[in-house]
Amino acid sequence: MTVSSETQPKDPDEKPVTMLVPDFPFGYDEYLKSPSGLGSIPAEHHGQEVAVIGAGMSGIVASYELMKMGLKPVIYESAEIGGRMRTGKFEGADGVVADLGAMRFPVSGRSFYHYVDEVGLSTEAFPNPLAPDTPSTVIDLVGRTHYAETLDDLPDFFSEVARSWADALEEGADFTKLQDAIRDRDTATVKRIWNSLVPHLDEVSFYGFLAASKAFGEKPYEYREAFGQVGFGTGGWDTDFPNSILEILRVCSTECDDHQRRILGGAQQLPVRLWKKAPEDIVHWPAGTSLETLMGGSPMPGAAKLERIGPDEIAITDKWGSRRTYPAVLVTCQPWLLSARMETDERLFPQRTWMAMDRSHFMLSSKTFVMVDRPFWRDVDPKTGRRTMSMTLTDRMTRATYLMDDGPDRPAVICLSYTWMDDALKFLTVPKDQRVRMMLQSLGHIYPDVDIASHIVGEPITVSWESDPNFMGAFNGNLPGHYRYQERLFSHFMQRDLNDDERGIYLAGDGISWTAAWAEGAVTTGLNAVWGIMKQFGGSAPADNPGPGDKFDELKPLRLPE
Repeated sequence: MTVSSETQPKDPDEKPVTMLVPDFPFGYDEYLKSPSGLGSIPAEHHGQEVAVIGAGMSGIVASYELMKMGLKPVIYESAEIGGRMRTGKFEGADGVVADLGAMRFPVSGRSFYHYVDEVGLSTEAFPNPLAPDTPSTVIDLVGRTHYAETLDDLPDFFSEVARSWADALEEGADFTKLQDAIRDRDTATVKRIWNSLVPHLDEVSFYGFLAASKAFGEKPYEYREAFGQVGFGTGGWDTDFPNSILEILRVCSTECDDHQRRILGGAQQLPVRLWKKAPEDIVHWPAGTSLETLMGGSPMPGAAKLERIGPDEIAITDKWGSRRTYPAVLVTCQPWLLSARMETDERLFPQRTWMAMDRSHFMLSSKTFVMVDRPFWRDVDPKTGRRTMSMTLTDRMTRATYLMDDGPDRPAVICLSYTWMDDALKFLTVPKDQRVRMMLQSLGHIYPDVDIASHIVGEPITVSWESDPNFMGAFNGNLPGHYRYQERLFSHFMQRDLNDDERGIYLAGDGISWTAAWAEGAVTTGLNAVWGIMKQFGGSAPADNPGPGDKFDELKPLRLPE
């Protein structure tokens, strides 16, 4: 699969929706595919070291592109390459994996897929509820279980809930016009519609938007309740109800919630392969150079201290006490870490930026996976004609259960539970074996005749991202009133208005983006930082391929009054 084929609409005359995010509708995918490249720096700066804190998707992409320009990224990493693109491996079963963080990638994220294609990875459709490639879906709600292979198999009530959501989007967000403008890459119209919505919706929660709409507000509560449990696209979204409706509108208008795929063999392969890849179009460095060879085979230990020591010098001390200085530093880790886990010189950021970083709201998330002897769920009961087990959405403890396999004759994987916020908190202190027992008990009410436990082999794999000191949460999720914070963080790469002490350090990562939780945002904010660092060293993008900073004044996010 290549992204170019996967993102083509079924109607050949219809343009695809891409993640042309309405706050800053810059075409990163077109920027990446231009034969002119991203830009260059003067030769006298070739070989200059630049620090990159964090070897997740954003840090690796930025390092890869900076290396191609002739700079020397020095990567600091406190855990492992990949960050939240982390893949767990089941012992004794080659190739059977569990994606603990990012695991499903919308095809609208074409900049992300640029790198998927760059390293030659294969993908397939993710088994989301009622997706075309998902054999069957079970919805278990308020003690009633419904089996479906298409939406038409469900009671009419669920179709009415789906229509209510579509009507709410039209009523409150001019949704079709906005998405058509994104599809057409009509940035003027995108900005006009979006900039008119932001002042009115910034302080409105997702739930408040639903309740105030005629589409939901004039219907019984059970419509909103069911929508929260079953949701749209990827499942129930009631854990997002306290978040800003702007977060949800970005997801829907750019189709992050639909047409998703998984990376065969695990998502962590992407950053790891970029770490090892020697690009052909590289400047200054000899052929065969990769990030791995530049770093001598391993990243630096995690950063422990950042301080300003001169006009063009920022010092980083790693956790073992080694201190090195750099003219430019890129920070891609979770921004809370700058105050909670590192000793960071306050002069490095404006106080309003510190406020934005510290007030960022992070979502809790937990997953639990088991390996099974085979994909037994594909068996069909001869009495009912139904599959033994299905992708499952429920209001029980498990919330969402996904079934993944690579063929009938291999061990397969069940994501027994994928939960968020309060649902994830319920599992936080529970050991992994007990988690599995609790989840099997919940699923036993839905599938009383299926002995799931008899198929489990090996040890389960589980994660609670909020308990990991290197992350302290899964991803950013802005609350009502947080738009100003996000605008400050995203725009930080444009450093022309900063004081001298505040220049030379850049922020990137999905939490800095407008689409937190999506790897596309990690990629694109990394590219923003690459542009900023390139400019710092006197470089520029090609005239026929302007970068995000070159188009910033035309496309910049709306700045609300303070």
